[in-house]
Amino acid sequence: MSDWTLQYTRSALKDLEKTPGEMVQRILDAINALPDNPRPAGSKKLKGQENRHRLRVGDYRVLYEIHKKEVVILVVRIRHRKDAY
Repeated sequence: MSDWTLQYTRSALKDLEKTPGEMVQRILDAINALPDNPRPAGSKKLKGQENRHRLRVGDYRVLYEIHKKEVVILVVRIRHRKDAY
């Protein structure tokens, strides 16, 4: 069991609502695995950002922040790769 808490911003939830149905479950599976391993294989720390990371899920990108002091993983955005950055 992980000590990490998973939280979503309002914009991330809106992004998830706009995501095509076939991708939603894959994205949620990847996000729900983050508390067990906040830096899974394939994730990258974004340059110029103190604590923001990117996780690839097919053509979609999950942008999230790791807050060590609060032990929180905050999902910031979920976007198609052409719109992610």
